Amino acid sequence: MSDYNDDFDVFDSYTGEIPPDEDLTVSELMLGSVDEFVREQLMPDYMRVVGPRYQRRWAADWWRYPEAVSRLDALWRSWESARHDPTAMSSWWRVDVDHHIPVLMSSEGPFANSEDRNEPGQPLPYTAPPPSMFPDLRA
Repeated sequence: MSDYNDDFDVFDSYTGEIPPDEDLTVSELMLGSVDEFVREQLMPDYMRVVGPRYQRRWAADWWRYPEAVSRLDALWRSWESARHDPTAMSSWWRVDVDHHIPVLMSSEGPFANSEDRNEPGQPLPYTAPPPSMFPDLRA
């Protein structure tokens, strides 16, 4: 059974818009969506063994879990901001990643019931979201 809440429609709730008070403009984005961030930045850089027999959990269809979408979106946006200042990357790892990822991957987190797994040295499992779910904001 998935922890996905069918009452929460991610398609309607995720607008992909940067709030007006956001420091970054769309033209400054390196990655155009949270999905691109997960594929291109998080998965290659954060390789941990996950699965039911391990302490860490991950769901290949992470985009079906509202909490995961929110936390990963926050990580993407904070990464976009931090990448402009090389000294800020250390803080991004320590403050942002080291806080959100353990919560997501916890055996009590949103992916607690996930059966997805990988092997040492492999990236996190990944299933592409529907094409229109996370539009490229740079387009």
